[in-house]
Amino acid sequence: MAKLKANLAHPYIPNTVPEIRQEMLKVIGAETIEDLFSGIPEELKYKGEMNIPEGLPEYELSKNITHTLNKNVSTKDVLSFLGGGCWEHYVPAICDEVSARAEFLTAYAGDEYEDHGRFQVLFEYQSLVAELVDMDVVNVPTFDWAQAAATSIRMASRINGRKEILIPKTISPDRFKIIKNYCSPHLKLTFVDYNDVTGQMELKDLEEKLSKDVAAVYFENPSYLGFIETACKEIGELARKHDAITIVGVDPSSLGVMEPPSQYGADIVCGELQPLGIHMNYGGGLSGFIATRDQVEYVQEFPSRLFGVAPTSVKGEYGFGDVLYERTSMAQREKGKESVGTQTSMWAITAGVYLALMGPKGMEELGQTIMQRAQYAVQELDKVEGINASYFKGVNFKEFVVDFNHTGKTVKEINKKLLEQGIFGGIDLSEDFPELGQSALYCVTEIHSKEDIDQLVSAIKSI
Repeated sequence: MAKLKANLAHPYIPNTVPEIRQEMLKVIGAETIEDLFSGIPEELKYKGEMNIPEGLPEYELSKNITHTLNKNVSTKDVLSFLGGGCWEHYVPAICDEVSARAEFLTAYAGDEYEDHGRFQVLFEYQSLVAELVDMDVVNVPTFDWAQAAATSIRMASRINGRKEILIPKTISPDRFKIIKNYCSPHLKLTFVDYNDVTGQMELKDLEEKLSKDVAAVYFENPSYLGFIETACKEIGELARKHDAITIVGVDPSSLGVMEPPSQYGADIVCGELQPLGIHMNYGGGLSGFIATRDQVEYVQEFPSRLFGVAPTSVKGEYGFGDVLYERTSMAQREKGKESVGTQTSMWAITAGVYLALMGPKGMEELGQTIMQRAQYAVQELDKVEGINASYFKGVNFKEFVVDFNHTGKTVKEINKKLLEQGIFGGIDLSEDFPELGQSALYCVTEIHSKEDIDQLVSAIKSI
């Protein structure tokens, strides 16, 4: 955009009226805008002209942006079987209706400026997620599952003072990169091998790697590769034997049909809220939750906000407000355990609306539908010559690894041909999991009809 002329106000930036700008400068004792950057050494300042196009009138700008956005191909345009951390689920209209209300609608970075019912609705969200995961305390969300997992790991390390974390090799590569970045350089992350046949964590390798230095064992159920981890209790017991904390990452859409992690020994539960009524938004509709039991040593390590019910100054009256606000970076600033911003509390409101609408029965029906349709897809794909529709033996939820190694084609070639037929194929695993060869991670949810799955199978047959 063209440089703002000194005598003009910018249409989208407040306080750019020249008189107001000069008054602001005068108050802080500066004569020009450049004075604000006087502390930056001259050699660090860019002296050239940046390659930025001239400014556009509002209509032209809108037209230009619309043209650019129309280059995107979304799941409204094609049939998609992509998952891997951002999934296509049905979003009830009420989720958008409530989250778009003026008293909740975001003004900045996912936090709401208005306070009309905000604390109460976030308390209700926490209560609903707590019931779903069978834990006592749930945070106002963090950025996404990866952030929630990374924070859970750091919480565990602060609780027991240890520095090594054991993580399954089957974790999402993108999620692992974020965890590694967030925990570096203070914590050591060690992979635990998986069984070649089932994909599940190798208990022998886990036992050998557990020691007095291990702060926590982190695993996911369902796993990134879709299979359900069946040795959860054994993993928790092995961790407890060495006084390590058990952290379980979970997809909440599975909890209508699967046991909550608390039932098999999880100390901390984390996961992704996106399946709970949140649009994919090209990968932007993500929000991570963390849950623990109501124990002081755990609660005081939450860096994010927690809302609770407390009596007011009026006898018999109750209100909603922050719990242990003094533990947050907003209170402690640079002395905080972790820096917490406004993050994604808008998505908490949406997830709360979704859970309130669905109820226990609705979540059970959701889980059953997903499993039935995913199993149907595996069954039909298995009939295609040269394809093993479930690389790992066992039960899957929502996602499964399709083995194309005996087709003579690469996943890249297959996905290109599928796209020509209006289908997004599964995630190519050949780079991140080379030991699986030409395999792809496919996702089936409640939005996929029998006809959709049959269309996929027919297209793969033709390829």
